Amino acid sequence: MTTPLPRNRNYRILWSGMLLSELAGEVAYIAFPLLVLADGGSAAAVAGVAAVLAGARTLVSLPAGALADRVDRKRVMVATQGVRTVAMLAVALVLLLADCPPWLILLVAAVEGAAAGVFVPAEHAALPQVVPEAQLPQALARNAARPFAALLIGPALAGFTFGLHEVLPFALNTSVLAVSFVALAALHLPRRATAPPAGEAPKPEAAAAPRLGGFGPLLRMPVIRATMAWIVGVNLAFHSLVVLVLIVSGEDGVAPGQMGLMMTCFGAGGLIGALVADRLHAAALSPAVLVIASTWVFAAVAVAMAYAPRGIPLGILLGVAAMAMPIANTTVITCQLSAVPDGLRGRLSGLVALGSELAATAGPVAAGVLATAFGDDAVSMLGAAALLVVVAAGATLSPTLRRLALPRPSAAPQPAHP
Repeated sequence: MTTPLPRNRNYRILWSGMLLSELAGEVAYIAFPLLVLADGGSAAAVAGVAAVLAGARTLVSLPAGALADRVDRKRVMVATQGVRTVAMLAVALVLLLADCPPWLILLVAAVEGAAAGVFVPAEHAALPQVVPEAQLPQALARNAARPFAALLIGPALAGFTFGLHEVLPFALNTSVLAVSFVALAALHLPRRATAPPAGEAPKPEAAAAPRLGGFGPLLRMPVIRATMAWIVGVNLAFHSLVVLVLIVSGEDGVAPGQMGLMMTCFGAGGLIGALVADRLHAAALSPAVLVIASTWVFAAVAVAMAYAPRGIPLGILLGVAAMAMPIANTTVITCQLSAVPDGLRGRLSGLVALGSELAATAGPVAAGVLATAFGDDAVSMLGAAALLVVVAAGATLSPTLRRLALPRPSAAPQPAHP
């Protein structure tokens, strides 16, 4: 008999460990720039630290995916959390004794970004080891709530603690990562299968899994190519839209407090979307319908945002757009994991992370181009909406995306996952 997710000890540990990891990442993303500014750093220095954090994650994405398929995933997660804990502790100790030199800030930012980038593929690939395939949609829907929860809590914690003393956000991160390290050390990952069950034909892609590279088999799979194109397109449009919201709000004189509430709407919308995704998957709705309909909803909301009043009304629409993302994302990721053998799931996570990071980097650039080229706020936001319409139309016309399938419970009883 399958153990319900709330009683699945290993899933709870994995979920909590990743939540703490994402919370630490959000705190660091705000604390490092604040530290640079407090030491008299320029805007260019702040941008440089943010670029190091994001760039390190991007650079390690593919190697981290291959590593997660070749070594024990628990060891990777524990080791990376240990490295991040030591790095944050070093900054906290230096700040207690003296000023933190710029070179150390950049070094620790690079270590934080790279270690977090190595952690993610191992955690993502470990999920199917602790959760039965039939529960993957539900588990991924719950996982989708984590980054939005971290987004709601992390920046506020970073700003509040830094205001009390510059050492506190780094001390907080040290504690959070240490707790994650201890929790993950208690994780039990079942042995990874090296052969398919009796009577089941092996997947042809599995033969390539032992190779260090091994991304070719993934890219030859139509479902991976189609879903990767969707991921890159939607993330590019989404990040463009968020930055455009901030640009037009600033140009229209929206108060900083209202802009903060707008971002709160964004995080809250994502949390609600994750809860809704869980219910929609439980209702066994067609994955193709969930992905395609969510993309069209996102595009329609983006068009409405171009004409919405600035301030809270625009933030509410941003929250509605955020609601659509977990519904589609969890469906896409479940279909990807179900189509890929265990020996390639780390590579899959690395590939998805690379596409998402590149889109997240290109999104703000696209927003700047749109804002500069058109000048008019509504027209520039319609440009981002037009990109979403293209992605939605492509998803609608794609035979592969129209045939997306979620795993179905097997007729045979499944073993319990403690």
